[in-house]
Amino acid sequence: MRQLRLDEFAAKAEEKSVEEGFVEHPLLKERSIQARQYQLAIAESAKRANTLVVLPTGLGKTVIALLVALDALSRGKVLFLAPTKPLVRQHLESFRRFTKLKDEEMAIFTGEQPAKKRVQAWYSSNVVFATPQTVLNDLEAKLYDLSDVALVIFDEAHRAVGEYAYVKIAQQFNGLILALTASPGGDRKKIREVLQNLKIARVEARLPGDSDVREYVKGMRIHWHKVELPEELRASAQLVREILEEKVKKLQQMGFLNYKKARHVSKKDIIELGGEIRARLGGGGNRGYLFSALLLQSTALHAFNILELIETQGAKPALAYVERLKSKHKLSRGERLLLADPRLNEVLEKLESAQGSHVKLDALVELVKRQLQERPDSRIIIFVQYRDTIATVVERLQSEGIKAIRFVGQASRGGEKGMNQRTQSEALQKFRRGDVRVLVASSVAEEGLDIPSVDLVIFYEPVPSEIRTIQRRGRTGRDDIGRVVILIARGTKDEAYLYAELAREKKMRRFVRWLSRLELNSR
Repeated sequence: MRQLRLDEFAAKAEEKSVEEGFVEHPLLKERSIQARQYQLAIAESAKRANTLVVLPTGLGKTVIALLVALDALSRGKVLFLAPTKPLVRQHLESFRRFTKLKDEEMAIFTGEQPAKKRVQAWYSSNVVFATPQTVLNDLEAKLYDLSDVALVIFDEAHRAVGEYAYVKIAQQFNGLILALTASPGGDRKKIREVLQNLKIARVEARLPGDSDVREYVKGMRIHWHKVELPEELRASAQLVREILEEKVKKLQQMGFLNYKKARHVSKKDIIELGGEIRARLGGGGNRGYLFSALLLQSTALHAFNILELIETQGAKPALAYVERLKSKHKLSRGERLLLADPRLNEVLEKLESAQGSHVKLDALVELVKRQLQERPDSRIIIFVQYRDTIATVVERLQSEGIKAIRFVGQASRGGEKGMNQRTQSEALQKFRRGDVRVLVASSVAEEGLDIPSVDLVIFYEPVPSEIRTIQRRGRTGRDDIGRVVILIARGTKDEAYLYAELAREKKMRRFVRWLSRLELNSR
């Protein structure tokens, strides 16, 4: 296949008869990037104006970023921002794989490098890959500025809202911006905030069924695997639900949360109420009344967390949560109120007597065993919401002779240590090589990690976020038809979260279609 220059290919991008080839650029390794019409057309468009690219996972947002970056290097430095350290390192590895840039021309900036070394690297590098908070801290400390930067790339651009570091970095930058996301969400107000914060002039949005990307989208089979909650857990959950609804009803009698029935109040509702009450306290409201409301809100939130753990994770994580509460050096009044409730003591007794782990764990083990029996070389990712459960899942899989490893963020939780950048990288290498077949991961693995040929993704529980669900599913179905299994405990919050996510995802698809037609002023 002949070589195609970027500008030559883009000029012919609308022609159906363009011969498929490889992208040619002085800084690209030969035959390293196969030419796809949509990628070249989007890259050519993004060279001319601040652009938001919305593209399903697996369709090459990083390739588009790389092509725009190589063009920008003729004018100045490129700053490539990503929200997590593993993702930052992944982007660096992509540039190493595809380009002729030397290692000394590229640098990684995270909080792990001393500031002095970052300053030296800033002035000696052409491409800097960084976490946004690190760069923002450096800019605010005036260690360097963005005057010699030609292009800033914002990966996972849907984060550019509120006080997130992306927003302040964009405010200090006057050059070309490229923003990337696979899942912008379905909130028009929020995405308009992203567009404004990142000074976006054009949107390039695609759905999997669009004509120019359809042939590159692999199929995906999604299965909901429902299990029955054991009676001991159902009885425990009912007692906690009584505590929760009692507190919510008292709050409603005080004038809060009246827009929903008590049993339909969500965790988000309770959390937002806490913020509202604290804001009113700061404004000098009736302090006795507001402190009473805050006491109820705190108790309700803890009850909600325990209920969620019982229903979606099982006895062990719920017990661990209560033990952490008990072991706190200083308890709040709400925490003391909850721990003194005799119904909670009854719950703890039931959980202690509950044999084994959550029934989901048995189903999970069977799913993994079956997959590895059918395809021994399979790679499997299991997404788990809670650290306590991650440890339990890894231990159980290993006890069954299955090679499994955990993958979590850097922060330590309770008595469990996080994973630094080196240990994260080592874990991913073991998974890529096939030394381990199962990666049991927290949300840190949702965003963009380069984990090829994942055959099965298992959700230990549904998540009510369409963005996170799409990111999780995107770990499979890249090279072949992907398979996703979502574990659901019947009649629990699992089902509520699943249906909430499905509704939000449907709304997001309509929203992406609207985005693709959105007219913005040019930069």
